[in-house]
Amino acid sequence: MTTVLYARVSTAEQTIAHQLTQAKAAGYTIDEVIADNGVSGLSTRLAERPEGRRLWDILRKGDTLVVRWVDRLGRNYADVSDTIREFMRRGVIIRTVINGLTFDGATTEPMQQAVRDSMIAFMSALSQAQAESQKEAQRAGIEHAKTSAGADAYLGRKPSYSREQLELVVSLLARETNTTNVSRETGLSRQTVLRIKEDPAEAERRLVRWEEREERSQAA
Repeated sequence: MTTVLYARVSTAEQTIAHQLTQAKAAGYTIDEVIADNGVSGLSTRLAERPEGRRLWDILRKGDTLVVRWVDRLGRNYADVSDTIREFMRRGVIIRTVINGLTFDGATTEPMQQAVRDSMIAFMSALSQAQAESQKEAQRAGIEHAKTSAGADAYLGRKPSYSREQLELVVSLLARETNTTNVSRETGLSRQTVLRIKEDPAEAERRLVRWEEREERSQAA
């Protein structure tokens, strides 16, 4: 049985070494690292990437595929969800470093399968929403020669949650954790958790806008 880490980097701020360090810190023993550099997860399907294609060739039943999060597999909803399901059909186990999620085809109980499949769809959709939000924020940065009032109007109110809190909320909700328990575990108000639950894509967009704003402020 082989454990493979798949890493994808698309910006100068990301590194393969960092993703490997995170995986080891989470307790994974990695037998092989496969990585794609400078590849967009939104416009390029996993099977179309130079190293991504190798995963389809080398992974066998009983092997484990480790990724930092599902967005490393891709940022396209259909591609990510199809990829995870196909690997599961082959008997490959997919594990994420962030939030410790596991996707496999072991369960045969219909309700458990439904919960697992809804989690896959939810995470895949959020991954694409995050990528689209980042592109939207980048366009806004290009047009940043606006008044500060105009920029603030575009940003909206600053989110009351951090990147880590949002990822944890999404993970817990995907596991059908009670809203009150999610609030207690994340330290967020129940109203904030409900807003994220009602529209996770918009929650992601708001956070990305402010992250981009703070990066511009630090660079100025």
